[in-house]
Amino acid sequence: METSPSPAASGTTVRRADARRNHERVFAAALEVFQEAGLQGTVPQIAERAAVGKATVYRSYPTKDDLVGAAVNHRLAELQRFTAPALDQADPYQAFSDYVLRLFEGLAGDRLLSEVLADAGFGSISGLLTQLSDLMEAAKATGMVRADAMTLDLRVVLCGMAVQLIRIAERDPVLWRRYGELALQALRP
Repeated sequence: METSPSPAASGTTVRRADARRNHERVFAAALEVFQEAGLQGTVPQIAERAAVGKATVYRSYPTKDDLVGAAVNHRLAELQRFTAPALDQADPYQAFSDYVLRLFEGLAGDRLLSEVLADAGFGSISGLLTQLSDLMEAAKATGMVRADAMTLDLRVVLCGMAVQLIRIAERDPVLWRRYGELALQALRP
């Protein structure tokens, strides 16, 4: 004899599926809001974009920092996929150069990542900076990067430019790429 699920059991399943959909909508909305507004994006903006209440946002992410952290980690993973082709270059300087230019082009449309890159307090960005530093160190052997260039130089040049482009609310990828090229020139011997 076949039995149908009890109303309580089926209600639980519906709520879980609904909660999962809400979680996905909240996260998608957060990515959009933070991409557009950066760290100035608010939970009420995210809730409105996701068409849910603020309490629904807080059920998935107890604090705004939790939501920011999840969005940053997601964006860093996307950036890694976006910039990965640059790492396949046989020439270390070409790899470094391509990576920096792709990074700048990507940051043009992503206010959150550009702000986080410029903010020394975000630990999650350290992997990106380590990778850039490793690429720069390898590129020094080609003679195309100053022998005395340090990670701090890289951070000041790249992040300093990002800060200024953020402050003037520049989003044109062509202009961001231009500053990526200037950053590379600043590191040349």
